[in-house]
Amino acid sequence: MEKRSRRIDVLIMLSIFSVLMAIGGCNSGKDMLASRTGVIPEAGLQKPTTGIVIDHSCTKLDRIPEQWIHAAKANLHIAYGHTSHGSQLVTGMEGLVRFKGPLYAFNKSGTGGALDLRDTPFSEPYMDLGYPDRNKWEKETRIYLKSHPEVNVVIWSWCGQVDASEAEIDLYLHLMTALERDYPNVHFVYMTGHLDGTGLRGNVHRRNEQIRVYCRANNKILYDFADIETWNPDGVYYGDKYPNDNCDYSRQGDGKRDGNWAIEWQKAHEEGVDWYKCESAHSQPLNANLKAYAAWWLWARLAGWDGR
Repeated sequence: MEKRSRRIDVLIMLSIFSVLMAIGGCNSGKDMLASRTGVIPEAGLQKPTTGIVIDHSCTKLDRIPEQWIHAAKANLHIAYGHTSHGSQLVTGMEGLVRFKGPLYAFNKSGTGGALDLRDTPFSEPYMDLGYPDRNKWEKETRIYLKSHPEVNVVIWSWCGQVDASEAEIDLYLHLMTALERDYPNVHFVYMTGHLDGTGLRGNVHRRNEQIRVYCRANNKILYDFADIETWNPDGVYYGDKYPNDNCDYSRQGDGKRDGNWAIEWQKAHEEGVDWYKCESAHSQPLNANLKAYAAWWLWARLAGWDGR
């Protein structure tokens, strides 16, 4: 009787398992496809349930699993608005293709298996978050999304205008939150502004902190442009040495800039092996290198990588 009872229990469990497999067949198939190919089907692309912060700790390119590079290329359709400082992401990514090869290819349509990154696609291309009309970028975003519903990532950068009032940064945060509410299937990426040499007591640092605090408290996606400019690849911190966007810093921390952490690092490491030359508006190649590595970390995270 005991053996018969166990046999019945096994049959019941198998029946339940079969029903569950039938119900979840479609999702299971997608999961199996992802495990075999490393590419997550677009229908399975989900918004992260917790916030994502992309900062100096996200600049180790070799830590990004290749399958998530492919997943980003397969699933993301990115619209990126910026002016000169924000171009560092794009020129760094262009240099990365020459440095590392077609795995990191991108173009404005995603053709040929490349990442679909639409560089300044808006009707007024020379515009950023600090445009004189501080609502303009948000209006342009809505217009573009209306005619391009396939876009699922929107990212805008600052130039120098993060040196603003607390109320102006609050406006930016409010507009971003409204976009998230109205376009729930789109990833909106927040960004800090570049360093300006005024240090930890300067207004730029305070406004960047305002953005960081809001993003962390509300589980937003943040590309921390300023933080990436604050550390060299070896993890040496320069934030207390009045660094600026060119990577100049004060060796003594007295505000008199007499060093450049990017140039110093480049001289100590082999070009073409540890770093690569590329255009880097207002700055040094290494800065754009790091911005590109962090950008791919962001794309991989948005495609579903957990960052570990």
